[in-house]
Amino acid sequence: MDVIKGNIVDVVNRRIFKGEIYFNEKIIKIIEKEVDEDVYILPGLVDAHMHIESTMLIPFEFGNAAVKHGTIAVINDPHEIANVCGIQGIKFMIENSKNSALKFFFGVPSCVPATQLETSGATIDANMVKMLFEQYKEFVCLSEVMNFPAVINEESEILMKLNIAKMFKKIIDGHAPSLKGEDLKKYISAGVSTDHECSTLEEAIEKIMLGMKILIREGSAAKNLDNLMQLFDRFPDEVMLCTDDIHPDDLQNGHINILLQKVWENNYDYFNVLRAATYNPIKYYNLNVGLLQQNDYADFVVSEDKYYKNITKVYINGKMFKNNIEKISLNSYINKWGIKNCITIDDININVDNGKIFNVIECIDGELITNHLKLKYNEIFDNSKKFKEGFNKIVVINRYYDSKPVVGIVKNFNIRNGAIGSTIAHDSHNIIICGDNDYSILEVYNKIYKEKGGIAINFNNNTEIIPLPIAGLMSDDDILNVAAKYKRFNKIAREVLGTNLKSPFMTLSFLSLLVIPFIKIGDKGIFNVKDFKFIPLVE
Repeated sequence: MDVIKGNIVDVVNRRIFKGEIYFNEKIIKIIEKEVDEDVYILPGLVDAHMHIESTMLIPFEFGNAAVKHGTIAVINDPHEIANVCGIQGIKFMIENSKNSALKFFFGVPSCVPATQLETSGATIDANMVKMLFEQYKEFVCLSEVMNFPAVINEESEILMKLNIAKMFKKIIDGHAPSLKGEDLKKYISAGVSTDHECSTLEEAIEKIMLGMKILIREGSAAKNLDNLMQLFDRFPDEVMLCTDDIHPDDLQNGHINILLQKVWENNYDYFNVLRAATYNPIKYYNLNVGLLQQNDYADFVVSEDKYYKNITKVYINGKMFKNNIEKISLNSYINKWGIKNCITIDDININVDNGKIFNVIECIDGELITNHLKLKYNEIFDNSKKFKEGFNKIVVINRYYDSKPVVGIVKNFNIRNGAIGSTIAHDSHNIIICGDNDYSILEVYNKIYKEKGGIAINFNNNTEIIPLPIAGLMSDDDILNVAAKYKRFNKIAREVLGTNLKSPFMTLSFLSLLVIPFIKIGDKGIFNVKDFKFIPLVE
């Protein structure tokens, strides 16, 4: 029987006491008190909602990176790869995760495609949802129900999926940015019980008062922790923590532990905060994860302090995580790519007309929500018909079959003399490119086309790419290499191309997410989310 001694942080009973834990195989057998030891034995951390694809790492590589930061379990929504490769993609994520020490739990994607407003590579209908719940024990919830208008309008397909989740007694996760009033009540009454899209305290409190649990999100692009921090002490039992979408360079620096530390620095109650990343998600989703109680799974973190800053060891199911895990090789890559013809400058040309009004997307740094601007020609273009400072062209190209690109105008990227692009373009993951000139945009497109997926940048007449051979979303490389390349691309985008966005590639990837207010762009057109209709670039 193994033993470990230290200050035991008991989140169940909200106390810290000196003791020793005896465990064998997977289970804690005995907990003894009054043992003098300086280290802290802490519960493992849980990310209550995330998309591993956004790390650009396969589950195995993500697990190796996250465990070092004290994360023991995640609830992963394989929604991104499902939109590209369907059931085959979901199975890939589950099977690959089995190679990791991290405890992976999954949600069944509820909206593939998210809507019929864009072209995706697959469809997961209600029968498939039922099959996944029946065949895989890893599924603990129906993942974020993004198409909230379909729920409110009582569309049959989405209601069938909700009823199947209820039949299997699974949590139904929500996704309802800015939804309020009677529409919110109807959405919740359909069985949706969580939300990770709150950006204001008022929004979160309204949802809590109506019975929802709030997953406070702090990812690479969407950062809501500062606005929602009061919830930890005001509603400690109703909150959890999640990253939703985190990029590899941020993951290198920390995971859920970084979020906890930020809140503790603002003097919120230690146990209220810690329970949001341990006790609350473990109990709410009924996860097989230990909480440092007798007969629990032997899951815990050993740290020199109680704030997860100086982690020395991590145990999962009684086994100490070893940092030198050998890389696994993939026998084949999973992807879907149907484009046969390249695009030309004529395909992405904007016919500038001085007398017209342009519908412009204004992105907001650190937010998924955008603003809808109606601007005149001379507010966007200078006398030589070039974009004024702050404005760029944005192009979306269907990756599943040949079709005409959709062209729009975006404000606040501030790219000059180049372009950036990606096949990470939520939710259908078509090709999305932003730049200030057509030559650079085409260079980025051609590089992505050649690799059949990746993140690309054009600068100083040079075009580079981080290939993402797995569904155009993930690399098979380790975090050190992926993060280094991604950091370099972000640095070039800021220092050479001139963008002042903290995470330009992540921000770009969400400009095609048609269920987030207020205006977005997909492969079928520019979409007004508020009025739920397509609108022209020029009126």
